[in-house]
Amino acid sequence: MAFKLVVLAAFVAVANAGLIGAPVASYAAAPVAVAKTVVADEYDPHPQYQYGYDVQDGLTGDSKSQIENRSGDVVQGSYSLVDPDGTRRTVEYTADPVNGFNAVVHKEPLVHAAPVAKLAHF
Repeated sequence: MAFKLVVLAAFVAVANAGLIGAPVASYAAAPVAVAKTVVADEYDPHPQYQYGYDVQDGLTGDSKSQIENRSGDVVQGSYSLVDPDGTRRTVEYTADPVNGFNAVVHKEPLVHAAPVAKLAHF
């Protein structure tokens, strides 16, 4: 492995010295001017949306969901997922310009206990 690293470093050194291919400086690109177009119709003074999803996969046990609503600068929502310790974590959150971001976390055990494997006696 060390031999491969030394060979790679030697190749990079030779390439940077300009002995292989074109000199490194020739790869520098000329600056490109980018014009920004601002369209007055793109600004929404009171943005609104509703968003949500729900995943319940019986094969893998993946269980998660989220909902979120926005009206202007006020966002409210919640999400839940199953933690590795077998509890469901639910987070309810709000965000607004006055109070900032606030979240309340709830944890509850799932009703279904994990099956216990029986050991065979020989």
